Amino acid sequence: MNLSKNRKMKPFSSVCPKTGKVINGDQRCRRFILFAGLTSLIWVLIRVLPKPSRAAYPCMKVAAPLASGFIAYLAGLAVAVAAFRKARLRWFQARYALSALCIAAGLLAGLWTMTRMDQPAGAGTAADPFPANTPVGTPVGIYPGRVVWVYDGNATNDHCDPDNYGHGWFMAENNDQAFIDKMVTGALQSISGQASPGAAWDALFRFHNEKAGKGKAGYQTGEKIMIKTNCTSSWGGNINTNDLSVVNNAYYGISETSPQLVLSVLRQLVKTAGVAEKDIFVGDPIRHVYKHCHDLWHAEFPDVNYLDHDYGAEKSRVQTVASASPQIFYSDRGSVLGSSVQSDRLYTVYTDAAYLINLPTLKGHGYAGVTMFAKNHFGSHTRSDASHLHKGLVATQNQGQANRPGYGLYRVQVDLMGHPLLGQKNLLYLLDALWTSDNEIDEPDRWQMAPFNDGWTSSIFMSLDPVAIESVGYDFLKAEFTGKGGKSSFPQMEGADDYLHQAATSSLWPAGLNYDPDNDGTPISSLGVHEHWNNAADKSYSRNLGTGQGIELIQLIPGTAVEAERPAAAGARAFALLPSYPNPFNGSTSIRYHLTTPAFVELRVYTSQGRKIRTLVHEERSAGTYAVTWDGTDETGMPMASGLYLVRLETGNGATRYVDSRKMTYSK
Repeated sequence: MNLSKNRKMKPFSSVCPKTGKVINGDQRCRRFILFAGLTSLIWVLIRVLPKPSRAAYPCMKVAAPLASGFIAYLAGLAVAVAAFRKARLRWFQARYALSALCIAAGLLAGLWTMTRMDQPAGAGTAADPFPANTPVGTPVGIYPGRVVWVYDGNATNDHCDPDNYGHGWFMAENNDQAFIDKMVTGALQSISGQASPGAAWDALFRFHNEKAGKGKAGYQTGEKIMIKTNCTSSWGGNINTNDLSVVNNAYYGISETSPQLVLSVLRQLVKTAGVAEKDIFVGDPIRHVYKHCHDLWHAEFPDVNYLDHDYGAEKSRVQTVASASPQIFYSDRGSVLGSSVQSDRLYTVYTDAAYLINLPTLKGHGYAGVTMFAKNHFGSHTRSDASHLHKGLVATQNQGQANRPGYGLYRVQVDLMGHPLLGQKNLLYLLDALWTSDNEIDEPDRWQMAPFNDGWTSSIFMSLDPVAIESVGYDFLKAEFTGKGGKSSFPQMEGADDYLHQAATSSLWPAGLNYDPDNDGTPISSLGVHEHWNNAADKSYSRNLGTGQGIELIQLIPGTAVEAERPAAAGARAFALLPSYPNPFNGSTSIRYHLTTPAFVELRVYTSQGRKIRTLVHEERSAGTYAVTWDGTDETGMPMASGLYLVRLETGNGATRYVDSRKMTYSK
């Protein structure tokens, strides 16, 4: 991509109306920093001294670095002044060597102080102000803040070689469509709390329309739906324009939206939700549609509109059309992106569609650190490429070199997430993690972290909260791609999650900037909840732990699946696994389950990684409600470590089989 070089700006200057002295930009910056530091110090002292718990407030986490920097500046200045005074005294005492040491100390202290002063204004705080399990923002969803993660190694071919031309990861031989369909069904039911896919879709439409101010209405016949895919490598020169197929080149097999996952969504929309094929649009409108994708989808759904930037009906595709006027207005108003990048036109399909399903791929990114839903809209404007938006990212020129690190800077992703035609039209967020990569233009990578264990990620994520699901994706990427094993460390760039902080709360926006991407005079409100998990092993968020109202990560993994919806009362189903109590617990907990008919019962305890450690029940039981105590030990009576555990109930009667799991937190 062609990126314009950063140019050094001449320092602005003006004349003081009172003294007539010339005041340059550096002087103004220093005066502003001193004022901001003093004000922040006073604010912290007033707020935190009476009530120390306020130190965890977002405003305190923003003010604290400025206050500490001001204190450090004063300390350095004091050391420098004291050192020069000592030097003067020792000089008059003819103790020249000691005087020279004092001068050196003073110079070093002064240099350090000036270095602190020369930090550019608005450079952002250096450290992430939100440690693990500290949610910020307003959670969204039928179950607020819920993110569903479905992992099934059967969905992908473990023996796939992404570099083997003609046998790419995206081909049918490397994807089991039946398992992928099942994963989508499970995620839909879990995210909506419904027992069937049809009821799940109806719940999603009603939730979305009510949130959008259209009443609690379901899908209406004729309403259009767009599925926004990620197909970044299909630009001119990287495809065969005769048949729009992938050709043997350096970009073969880039990790992008899986065609099989798109097919699953099409099946759900047409066969379950009742959406007419002619009312569905699929594609990455800034690019082309690969032949292998088109052929797979078109064979089953010939009347769906397959979007293509250049090719129309003669290729069984619908050519995209640009809007007549700009529709997105970047909130920096040219101060970061540049005076020529204050707005963009979008494609008319975004106006025509009543609903949007954003379907990107989970990947690291050399300029943004990570790429998911927000970054996927870099393909929604109508320019030839997205290089004009790179100045709003963490790294603007060279991959992995964060020249805009830290927190509290303008991030263009927030505008994309908050725009009425982009983020706010999303019916649901579906993140493709079947085949993922450390780099936006690289083939899929095997992952080392559990439960992947040197295998493909074979996962999908689903949510109604755009900030929560990107926060979970960020945690996965940062935990895996650390620079080891020949993989990049792009997600480690400082501030890669800054856009998530700002999408969650306006209290972390840059001073003087309001995110108003449609330029209607009304800044966006919180788009969702942001939080980091406790650790990469447990992958638990505040709702999982019962410590806060942040993210809830539901893990649907073979052997440890967690059912999203439970009956309000035990009699609502033939079988039910009820909440354990107490939870969290530090001695023992009571696990309850209900049977309306006699059945064979298996009740087991697993680690969060799926390893069975204790069988509590393995026998026939009559109808009734039961309580079983677990004391935190394994089969041999050895005590387990503190952490997250799963209790799993398997039972059934005749044709009915019931499997459910619940999480328990053991804290010694």
